[in-house]
Amino acid sequence: MTREPPAFTARRWWLPSAVADELTDVPGPDAGRRGRPRRTARDWLVDFCCFLLAVLIGLASADVLSHDPHTPHALAVADQLLGALSCAAVWLRRRRSLSLAVAMLPVSFVSTTAAGAEIVALFSLAVHRPFRYVAWTGGAALALIPVVCRWRPDPDLTYAGAVVFSVLLTLSAIGWGMFVRSKRQLVLSLRDRARRAETEARLRAEQAQRLAREAIAREMHDVLAHRLTLLSVHAGALEFRPGAPQEEVARAAGVIRESAHEALQDLREIIGVLRAGDPDDAGRPQPTLAALDALVAESREAGMKVTLTSTVTDPAAVPAALGRTAYRIAQEALTNARKHAPGTEVTVTVTGAPGEGLGIHVRNPAPEHEAPRVPGSGQGLIGLTERAGLAGGTLEHGPASDGGFEVRGRLPWG
Repeated sequence: MTREPPAFTARRWWLPSAVADELTDVPGPDAGRRGRPRRTARDWLVDFCCFLLAVLIGLASADVLSHDPHTPHALAVADQLLGALSCAAVWLRRRRSLSLAVAMLPVSFVSTTAAGAEIVALFSLAVHRPFRYVAWTGGAALALIPVVCRWRPDPDLTYAGAVVFSVLLTLSAIGWGMFVRSKRQLVLSLRDRARRAETEARLRAEQAQRLAREAIAREMHDVLAHRLTLLSVHAGALEFRPGAPQEEVARAAGVIRESAHEALQDLREIIGVLRAGDPDDAGRPQPTLAALDALVAESREAGMKVTLTSTVTDPAAVPAALGRTAYRIAQEALTNARKHAPGTEVTVTVTGAPGEGLGIHVRNPAPEHEAPRVPGSGQGLIGLTERAGLAGGTLEHGPASDGGFEVRGRLPWG
């Protein structure tokens, strides 16, 4: 729920009640249950001015009527009584604008002192009602003007002058009312546009935060899964082989220490990226395809059997984003092979050239013994599939015909 600022609340008294009610309306299930808007201080002032205008025009007409020798006294009194009632009815112009304007058509036909009330009624109708109501009622009022001027001629003006003056006065009142209505609608449309822009900005910010969280989670998985898997495998070997030779224990301990150190360093880099807000300039350079040899060498030192075949003549020439995606695919595939098929020989094949695309194929045969299931398996490949799709490529993975597992990635290299 949004609240209007205190400055707006303090100035609400100077706005029309209809506009103020719309501006302070908060969308929700009770939005359509509002009562009629209460008059603001501005409404009272405008209504009093409209009433005063109707009275002044009525008094001027009554003065002319009293000096007309052709008008009987009883008719003049009845005319003034209708005029007074019409002026009093002006206070209903906000809630009964259409009824008041329609009622004033026959009243103004028989009462000249009600002319001011009719002008105010037409103005109010143009302010508060759509144009179709204004067109019909205003057209009827304009059509009656020549008849009224012929039936009740003005002693100070000619017939043509009286018709032209009355038409201009009526059109001015209607035009001014339509201008006020359009101005209010413009204010409300700007309010709605600002609300939509605020909502869209909030949705864009939430989407950006969600995408950033997904990217951070994917990067943390890609970076830390490889290190932690090395640590877990060698720690498990020490646990199940407590009587291993001293050299193997020392070698496993060294791998554990090195993997823990690298995992901590990578975690620090990710935290640095979060603080700096710039993933391209924070921490050490991100790995590319040129770092694939080092990844394979690291896996071999950890006890894996890895064969790397690459037909890419210059890995450093591969675009950084493309090479980083290929590196992450190979890293995740090696990590999965170490977890699910320990002791098997893994083959990594990289092919491609500019204009042909970049392909990476990682395959391992079926393990001799079934490896224990690792919690959370498969999430890395799902994230890499999305990552390859964002790069414009594809990633396929699944069991091979001989019971092993293979990962095939294809990335565009323009």
